[in-house]
Amino acid sequence: MGKEATPKVALIDADFLAYSVGFASEDDEEQWARNRLTEKLTDIVYIDLECDDYVAYTTGKTNFRYEIAKTVPYKGNRVDMKKPKHLDALKDHLRRLGAVTVDNIEADDAVAIELAKDPDKYWVVHVDKDLNQLVGWHYNPIKQERYYVNEYAANLSFWTQVLTGDRVDAIPGVPGVGPKKAEKALKDCKTYEDMEQAAWEVYKSKNLSLEYFREQGQLLWLQRYEGQLWEPTINETEQRKE
Repeated sequence: MGKEATPKVALIDADFLAYSVGFASEDDEEQWARNRLTEKLTDIVYIDLECDDYVAYTTGKTNFRYEIAKTVPYKGNRVDMKKPKHLDALKDHLRRLGAVTVDNIEADDAVAIELAKDPDKYWVVHVDKDLNQLVGWHYNPIKQERYYVNEYAANLSFWTQVLTGDRVDAIPGVPGVGPKKAEKALKDCKTYEDMEQAAWEVYKSKNLSLEYFREQGQLLWLQRYEGQLWEPTINETEQRKE
């Protein structure tokens, strides 16, 4: 993988814990659900990863992306989605176990911001492909998979999503472009700038505006510092003329 895995702190996007344990505990009492969550968290940090400590985040009720999404309501497809019976109790329990609930951003943004301070310090613990845009060591506890994301792979992950969108979060991307077309568009790219230009060419070919390009990028980009909003480096004059 190119470098030795030495992180001793687990950096956790803990939303998945509340949901996965919650759905697994639908027929159980709340106390059993809380106990199961404690056990799962302990196993990941101290047994699976053999870490000394952890930092965990959960998502609050406000989110800057709701204001950015002009084309399609952000996560609008989740309005009627079923939530685990014990979800609120499990999020409260995570806070008692030291997790921080963040406002106006999502847990994965908080993970990205914390990781940016010291990339070699942490295992990034998650089950969400969005976090693959972060350089560093990753651990998927569902698949029990450890892997390292280098800068090229991190950039490729982000720009692939800019092209394909994210159906889970109702981010449309480029209509008609799936993983295979995105791979073809980006296959010769070596750098972030190459990928941006290639992605923009696909957007232009579909008569999509730079404003729309910006919207998609801002919805998909994980903040690396508080308040960050992603901006394209493509010049306004490169838009397709009417």
